[in-house]
Amino acid sequence: MAGSNGKQKSVRNMVLSLGVTVLAAGVIYLFVPHEDGEPDLPRVDYRVELLTARRAASYPVVAPQGLPDSWKPTSVRFKGADFDAWHLGFHTSAGEYVQVEQSAEKPSTFLEKATQGGRATDVTEKIGERTWTRYTGGRYDALVHQEKGATTVVAGTGSFEQLTQMAKALRAE
Repeated sequence: MAGSNGKQKSVRNMVLSLGVTVLAAGVIYLFVPHEDGEPDLPRVDYRVELLTARRAASYPVVAPQGLPDSWKPTSVRFKGADFDAWHLGFHTSAGEYVQVEQSAEKPSTFLEKATQGGRATDVTEKIGERTWTRYTGGRYDALVHQEKGATTVVAGTGSFEQLTQMAKALRAE
């Protein structure tokens, strides 16, 4: 029976090794930071791109004025060679996304991209000096306004109230 005592020791050693490994993994798990919740998106300063766009675009470029500080600008770009395409994206205080898109591109092509597949509804609303058409059914809901050779789209995952808040804040000055 000398052989069975060796087997018992090796099983006991294996169980002890497994216990030490599990304990070490637990300690490491406790000390490694965990990201619970939404990532902290950096705030971008869009003033330079806005000035560039306003100088170069063939239409009056809009940007919001008077939005709450809790609406964080997170993305901006102007592509002069791509139909003077202007984009400005915001993360809202409610955790939603709202963007402003403008372009001199053919409206049907531009609207497909900017609304992410949305379709025009029969609902229009006067917001400030502009009349906007609601778009739904795509990835984003949207408000669309066309004038002076350009199409302006306020779209995103936010509610129509948030989209309207953005549309009210838009200025071309």
